[in-house]
Amino acid sequence: MLDGAEAAHCTVCCCTRVNKILMVLFMVLLIFATLFGNLVTLAVVVGTKHFHTSQGYLKASLAVADLAVGIFVVPLSVYAEVYLMVAESAPEWTSYNSQSVSFHPCTIIGPIFAGCTFVSITTIFLLTIERSIAVLRPLHKDSFITRKRTTILIFLSWVGSFLLAVSPMVFSSEIALEYNSCSRMCNYALGTIGEFPSQAWNILLLFPAFDFTLLGGTVVINIISLSSIRQHSKHRKTLAETEIQTTSNPTFSDIKAAKTIGTLTVAFTASFTPIAVFVVGNVLGNEWCNFSFFAFWILATNSCWNVIIYSVRDQKFRLRAH
Repeated sequence: MLDGAEAAHCTVCCCTRVNKILMVLFMVLLIFATLFGNLVTLAVVVGTKHFHTSQGYLKASLAVADLAVGIFVVPLSVYAEVYLMVAESAPEWTSYNSQSVSFHPCTIIGPIFAGCTFVSITTIFLLTIERSIAVLRPLHKDSFITRKRTTILIFLSWVGSFLLAVSPMVFSSEIALEYNSCSRMCNYALGTIGEFPSQAWNILLLFPAFDFTLLGGTVVINIISLSSIRQHSKHRKTLAETEIQTTSNPTFSDIKAAKTIGTLTVAFTASFTPIAVFVVGNVLGNEWCNFSFFAFWILATNSCWNVIIYSVRDQKFRLRAH
């Protein structure tokens, strides 16, 4: 909340007018980069038959989740910060949490950001599973990985992610949503202002627990897949020299795709880790105002990384995008 907290929480981004202008400029550029990059991804996936695969469906789901961040989450922050600079006072709704007014924008925007983050994590996990089957069991990938199964998994990932996003408000009347003066974004908060965090905060530990469980599994599966790829690479020369052909090895495109998903995993883990550290620290009673700003916006920038990774790692995507 911004009114009385503005002076108390003078974060590194917002202590001077110049810093505030730079912050808003960053947010606006992030919106355009997110929209442009993910619209390009959707156009390539939808418009190219080569990408009408399980992997393509998952990439499209990831792009939609990232688009939602650029369409709903970041623009609200831009509106609040521009209003604050122009009117020299914060919008009235930023002074209250979602339990204090009949309608609060963060009631919608907060779960959208959390839900889309969970969708991204589950989608990267599913992409990793899909690629590991292609690398480790190439002869069985067509029977295991079908577009119908992938569509069902995508639907379940969206439903499960948004159920998890709203669970703090469902299971605890003490947790609300507010526009935070530190992160400059809609965050979960205590509904009763001024009280020390109660056991209700422990519900928020579901978020990092869920995320790190999936990310940990994703990292392990990627390590196994990349180790298998290394073994196949060592044998490739031998197979070529002896002119022995085999259909039990993964194709070059499968190997390339597995490496791309590995890069996505590293990028998302790097962007999510600060948020997880912040949530755990918050539950333990630490405010970490400056850190929260960087943690949340590092995570938000992840929404425009994917298309860059695809463009660098996937030649067919790069050629189609151009």
